[in-house]
Amino acid sequence: MNPERLEFFRSLLQERINELLGEADKTRTVMTGSGASAFPDPTDRAALETDRSYVLRIRDRERKLILKIRDALDRIDAGTYGVCEICGCEISEKRLLARPVTTMCIACKSRMEDLERARGA
Repeated sequence: MNPERLEFFRSLLQERINELLGEADKTRTVMTGSGASAFPDPTDRAALETDRSYVLRIRDRERKLILKIRDALDRIDAGTYGVCEICGCEISEKRLLARPVTTMCIACKSRMEDLERARGA
C-alpha cells in the first residue's frame, strides 16, 4: 500500500479512537455526576441501573475496539497493515474501508466463518 493511503488509514483510525475515547469520557462524567440517591423511587432507580448496565456493555465493546484500532495503528507503523495474517495477500482497500481494523482478507475470513459454522452445526 502506498504511503498516502497508509496515512489516510492512520488518520481514519486515529479519528475513530478519539471519538470512542470522547464517548467514554462523557459516560464517565455522567455516571459519576448522578447517583442512585437522586431517585428515591425504587422503580426509577432500577431503570437507571438498567440503563447504566446497557451503556457499560456498549463501552466495553468500544474498549475492545480501541484495542483493535491500536493494533491496526501498530501494524501501520510496522509496515504490515493491509496484509492478511493468514495467507499474506494484500487486503482489498474496499474491505479496509468497511472494517479498517481487519487482519484478514475476505477469502480467509469467509473460510474461517465457514469452519465456525460447520463446527457449530
